Amino acid sequence: MSPDDYCQQKAAQSGSSFYYSFLFLPVERRRAITALYAFCREVDDTVDDCTDEAVARTKLVWWRKEIAAMLDGAPTHPVTKALQPHMQTYRLEGQHLQDIIDGMEMDLNQTRYLDYPGLKKYCWHVASVVGILSAKIFGVTQAQTLQFAEKLGLAFQLTNIIRDVGEDARIGRIYLPVNELQQFNVTAADLLNARHTDNFENLMRFQVARAQQTYDEAFALLPKEDRRAQRPGLMMAAIYRALLVEIERDGYHVLNQRISLTPIRKLWLAWKTYVRG
Repeated sequence: MSPDDYCQQKAAQSGSSFYYSFLFLPVERRRAITALYAFCREVDDTVDDCTDEAVARTKLVWWRKEIAAMLDGAPTHPVTKALQPHMQTYRLEGQHLQDIIDGMEMDLNQTRYLDYPGLKKYCWHVASVVGILSAKIFGVTQAQTLQFAEKLGLAFQLTNIIRDVGEDARIGRIYLPVNELQQFNVTAADLLNARHTDNFENLMRFQVARAQQTYDEAFALLPKEDRRAQRPGLMMAAIYRALLVEIERDGYHVLNQRISLTPIRKLWLAWKTYVRG
């Protein structure tokens, strides 16, 4: 199996909404973004799928060394072998890949965030940096486009947090800021024990509204000169915003189930956004 085939398989198996937006890209850009996405999946799985924290930390150290080796022209992993040819082409920074690993390491260091600024720092590492790298692969001619990508990454991660509240709680993680739980009279125990209350619904209504506002703020930053090139990000946004609508329609029942869109609906939303430009 070639490095590109490995990354393609990794992306397809994930079932992620991001995969559907890749399908509409030219071949070389699709290869690059698929390699980047596979890298993100690899380091994320290192933390999520490893039950031994010491082993997870050791693996993250290995990935840091592997990035350095890739930048020196000697990658050994299929993902870094696939990603290396695109680093210079799209002016991707190795430090940004290290920043992503920093975010994964944050999951090993803490399971709570006191306030929204603290959560945004985490989101920057695990999502906004990915948005910046992705935007460069899609095509950037205006500096403000990177601001759009950074903000859009934040919106994506806020959506993930909303969708995965119950799933994260079952492994002891709570990303919703502590001061916001207090504001809406929701306790950590409510989340850990999957207690769906009126207060919880009010909390989630607030979270969804902020995520939707963040999408609006991101779109306002996208220069018209780069709108066509950044269509993959807009496709992902269409899918994620539709997911937020479904969560609202379902009454925010995210503690005991994972609400998602069907693959055909994701593909339809991606295609519709692509056609509209």
